[in-house]
Amino acid sequence: MNVLLYAPPLLLLMLKAMNIYGVISALACAALVQILAGLPFLVSHPIAYISRAFNLGRVFIHFWSVNFKFIPEPVFVSKQFAISLLIAHLGLLATFAHYKWCRHEGGLFKFLHSKVTSALSSSSSSGLKILKEEHIMTTLFAGNFIGIVCARSLHYQFYSWYFYSLPYLLWKTHFPTSLRLILFVGVEFCWNVYPSNNYSSALLLCLHLLILWGLWSAQSEYPYVEEKLSTRKKEK
Repeated sequence: MNVLLYAPPLLLLMLKAMNIYGVISALACAALVQILAGLPFLVSHPIAYISRAFNLGRVFIHFWSVNFKFIPEPVFVSKQFAISLLIAHLGLLATFAHYKWCRHEGGLFKFLHSKVTSALSSSSSSGLKILKEEHIMTTLFAGNFIGIVCARSLHYQFYSWYFYSLPYLLWKTHFPTSLRLILFVGVEFCWNVYPSNNYSSALLLCLHLLILWGLWSAQSEYPYVEEKLSTRKKEK
């Protein structure tokens, strides 16, 4: 399930680094691998395999929730709450993509328009670009973190989804080092409260939102390596 949180930022990075035809080819290869890996189950029990392997509608137990324990259980298990979190998730992804990750391309919509226009044109250019490692990590980790913030229920084992990226994300913010350490220790503390309670889950959500705000207010790095090098060559 955690891999799905990386899918939107990964798709955006692929569109930045390749042309549309290259992205489609890569996605087709990835889909083929998934089909081949699940072929024995697809042949024997196709309906059970697909419904269980990609069960996105299941409701977790309120008692084990680490991040939304303070929400009343009737609200927690309601479809309206799930839809609200999904809308928030998609909205945050679109906002970060438009104003942060595609800032140097003129925004998400201008970037997508340029990719479609390039694909429909008769240009023979490959459209391949080299992305900076820092931009790749920031986009992937931030996209995953947005999914963590908007997840309806985080159980204790789900901490492994993002704990390794927390130091990097914290040091991408403009916060002073002391606040970064406090936020890191605070998140660790909330995950070590067992069982979680209203106060620990509310505190965890507040810490997540503060980190998210730090990422939002941080300066966007230049995403490309190739264009920067070519510009320097022209200047020489």
